[in-house]
Amino acid sequence: MSENLVVCSECGGVNRLPSSRPALEAKCGKCQARLFTAHPQDASGEVFERQITRSTIPVLVDVWAPWCGPCRMMAPAYEAAASELEPKVRLIKLNSDVEQTVAAKLGIRSIPTMILFHRGREVARTAGAMSAAQIVRWVRDRLPLAA
Repeated sequence: MSENLVVCSECGGVNRLPSSRPALEAKCGKCQARLFTAHPQDASGEVFERQITRSTIPVLVDVWAPWCGPCRMMAPAYEAAASELEPKVRLIKLNSDVEQTVAAKLGIRSIPTMILFHRGREVARTAGAMSAAQIVRWVRDRLPLAA
């Protein structure tokens, strides 16, 4: 029986999720929050690092800022994409104003920027606002397992 490691977006706890268990019903063993809600959470720098380094499922990060018009326009599309991509892909958000050190380490030059990670490595990145269908297609084109 295989299992995935899934990092809780609420508390950063690392959870073992057996493939035999329905992922959409899973809750964090530490804080009891649902692991998949189709509502991407803003991650602190610490939770972001844990998501990237500990999760065995791909992680899509939306780097954004509250003052960015295109970022705010894309937020509903990103949430809609989460409902299609979860639980095969974790979607999180990173506020570049709050997490300036992380954004600098990632080399963010413009926002919104989406970065796709898998097993600690950057797989792909793109800048600019997209529709939900474009986000889903972009991820699936880069990760056939998410189809």
